[in-house]
Amino acid sequence: MGMRRRTRRRALVVGAVAGGAVAHHQANKMAEQDQSYAEEPAPQYAPPPADPADELEHLAQLHASGVLSDDEFAAAKAKVLG
Repeated sequence: MGMRRRTRRRALVVGAVAGGAVAHHQANKMAEQDQSYAEEPAPQYAPPPADPADELEHLAQLHASGVLSDDEFAAAKAKVLG
């Protein structure tokens, strides 16, 4: 009877060690996945297209302040209006 008890105990110990190894392997695998997600760059989103009316207002302010000449203002306005 003593021999059976040892065998069972060994089986439990070996099973626990093997189960621990599996859990350790799974934990390592999950850590690698987490690291790979951290290395991916964040997606770059394009800004929404500007409203042509806002762009024209901005150009008019630049023209009024003297930053844009008449020719530059006309060219930029034509570009915005398409």
